[in-house]
Amino acid sequence: MNSNVKVVTTANFEAEVLRSETPVIIDFWAGWCMPCKMIAPIIDQLADQHAGKIKVAKVNVDESPEIAARYGIMSIPSVFVFKGGQKVDQMVGARPKVQFDEMISKYL
Repeated sequence: MNSNVKVVTTANFEAEVLRSETPVIIDFWAGWCMPCKMIAPIIDQLADQHAGKIKVAKVNVDESPEIAARYGIMSIPSVFVFKGGQKVDQMVGARPKVQFDEMISKYL
């Protein structure tokens, strides 16, 4: 996995996401999800492209179902933006990189 992408679990969600000083992009995914695998390289590119400006994280919904339930994740991939400890944006489904860039640019 990309060193610029944080693995977030129930144990570190508050520290890595809710108390983050920078905006956090979270990819909610699962290993069996083909669309999740399709956007994985895009998530890695975003992490490299915005290193130091945003935090990019991944939450495996099978390993951390309580986070998925807390935020009402019904479909994956779901990509959320958190800023100041609050969810401020989201995108559901596999999308082209340009759409993720547009979503992220609002919070930089």
